[in-house]
Amino acid sequence: MKKYLLIVIVSFSLINCQPNKNPVNLEKPTNQIVIGQIDSVYSNILNESREIWVHVPESAKNGAFNIAKYPVLYLLDGPGHFYSVTGMIKKLNYGNTIVPEMIIVGIANTDRVRDLTPTHVGVNFSGKNTQNSSGGGNKFLDFVEGELIPYIEKTYPASTYRTFVGHSFGGLSVLNALVTKPKLFNNYVAIDPSLWWDGQAYLSTVDSVLTTDKFNNRSLYVAIANTMKEGMNIDEGLRDTTRSTAHIRSEFKLVNAIEAMNNNNGLLLGWKYYKDENHSSVPLIAEYDAIRFLFPWYGLEGLNKFYDHNSNTNAQELLSLVNSHYKNLSAHFGYEVLPPGQYINTHGYRLMGNNMLDKASALFDLNLQNYPKSSVAHNSMGDCYLAQKDSIKALEYFTKALEIEDNSFSQEKIEMLKNNF
Repeated sequence: MKKYLLIVIVSFSLINCQPNKNPVNLEKPTNQIVIGQIDSVYSNILNESREIWVHVPESAKNGAFNIAKYPVLYLLDGPGHFYSVTGMIKKLNYGNTIVPEMIIVGIANTDRVRDLTPTHVGVNFSGKNTQNSSGGGNKFLDFVEGELIPYIEKTYPASTYRTFVGHSFGGLSVLNALVTKPKLFNNYVAIDPSLWWDGQAYLSTVDSVLTTDKFNNRSLYVAIANTMKEGMNIDEGLRDTTRSTAHIRSEFKLVNAIEAMNNNNGLLLGWKYYKDENHSSVPLIAEYDAIRFLFPWYGLEGLNKFYDHNSNTNAQELLSLVNSHYKNLSAHFGYEVLPPGQYINTHGYRLMGNNMLDKASALFDLNLQNYPKSSVAHNSMGDCYLAQKDSIKALEYFTKALEIEDNSFSQEKIEMLKNNF
């Protein structure tokens, strides 16, 4: 593993012992498929340099429709989950916008047990005495809050809407963050959290806080894997009192206690028992389910009727639907969220191909209002006027697109129109 990490570090050549003083270069290298970059932050709290793996959405590197800032997902055990989470979010956003584009920050480990456990113990899961540096969880969270998050929000186009995801000890750390720093993140995802830790003593702390304190506008997703002995069913496991079932029993105790509150503490809880997944296999499917649970309000529904020629819908109703939806998203995120330019553009061209030029024009005009410096937005409006056989207006928008940014597609249309004139 160490050799592998060394190869990655050398190949990217992005690790420094101190925080970057200059803005990170977000340009995409040619002839490469790159989903992220390795960065580092020096922590005065932990007295060490911490490696982070960072994915920034493609739209941040595309000048056509620049988005000012993105939600951020902070991922514990970063290198182990970075590829799957990044790919999953890209897929769920691509074309269907089920979830928002996000910056992914994978936090690599230096001393995992130290950083991800809230209390110090000298006994491991099997009951054997150990010598370790456990119990540094609160100090680690101080680093996340006081150094990592400020660095990310200064260096990258990051918003203050944050999701915290962890598996196993990482899940325990997520729950520790929820009870000790409930305002730091909007969403908390604990995947098969190690609540057996410290003889389940910390479970009492989590249980007590989550069932008494208020967590308004906060979401928690808990994934429970099947960690029982082979052949044991869930009823047997929950009745068992041996150490082998302490893990799963502690998780069910937590979610049952929170559910008994009937949302009186304001915490939006989602959870699932994955009977066919073990502790190692559960993260992938649980990450997907958690992301779907956290953003049921993100996707824009109701567009299909505007493609129906018999629906009697009009362009103004279409704009009202889009603007109302993104106003609602802005309320969720706590800052203004504009309709993604590429998403609106795609629907504009679909409507244009469906010979609904008034609706297409309305969407292209919306992009011009939101992204006035986008050459693509101007070029698209030019295409719409071409479809309406208005060559004069089309030439006006193609020319403006070319003034904003030198591009071949607008230039070719300008030459075609001039030849026709």
